[in-house]
Amino acid sequence: MIWLILSLLTALAVALGDTCIKKFFSHLSAYEMSAYPLVYSFPLFAVSLLLIPVPALDATFLWCFLACIPLNGLGFVIYMKAIKISPLSLTVPYLAFTPAFMIVTGFLFLNEMPNLWGISGIMIVVAGSYILNITPGKWNLFAPFQAIFREKGSWMMLLVSFIYSFASVIGKKGILHSSPLFFTFSFFGVFNLLSVAFLCACGKIRLSSFRENPLRGFVTGGLIFLQGIFQGLAMPLTKAAYMISVKRLSIVFGVIFGSLIFKEENLAFRLGGAMMMLAGTLLITLQGL
Repeated sequence: MIWLILSLLTALAVALGDTCIKKFFSHLSAYEMSAYPLVYSFPLFAVSLLLIPVPALDATFLWCFLACIPLNGLGFVIYMKAIKISPLSLTVPYLAFTPAFMIVTGFLFLNEMPNLWGISGIMIVVAGSYILNITPGKWNLFAPFQAIFREKGSWMMLLVSFIYSFASVIGKKGILHSSPLFFTFSFFGVFNLLSVAFLCACGKIRLSSFRENPLRGFVTGGLIFLQGIFQGLAMPLTKAAYMISVKRLSIVFGVIFGSLIFKEENLAFRLGGAMMMLAGTLLITLQGL
């Protein structure tokens, strides 16, 4: 059950982080909004890396680490592009397909195969998180599917989901060949630094903007830091697809925070999707015991 608690804490940290970023930095560009927590979480990961022992490392750790950097970087860049060119309601739902893809990638890289009940739970979570992103009266049930053929951002986000299914399982393999905290701190330290450097080189962000709200920056950076720790500790304890499925409950938390803080509508309709996700999580939990 420890993996479930850590996965739920990961989901909560993700939702809180997204809420704070939207609340504090919505006046910035999408790239600067995304880079803010990367900038302020970097010192936390870097300092923490100096405080933990270095485990015995092998060639498997090295290739997993090196593979995760470009995979997450590519996913990050395509994600930013997708939400920039297409509506959120036609892009964000596709992230829910990551754990479904991970049924295959988890088997290929980790030899993990959920049983029938576990697969059913994953699919229910995918369906529930998908429904959460449908707006009554504006989009019909099949609008995001139809959008694949007419919205560039939609199929781009589906590609992001596919890329993350590889990044997650390869990251777990790297954790198994090092330690949860060492892999987490070293990976995010390098990834954050390279991502910010890349965005600066492309002219997408202004370094001066990150000096405007240091306190808020450290709040969002701290939440990214906690998310990394919780996910890193949870990954070795259960199947990767199960962990990521529970992590997707961040969407449920996000709906609640959106209603409370931003007064977003359609809460009643989205509760149906939330209940589906909770039911799927229950199935996964029973299989992950």
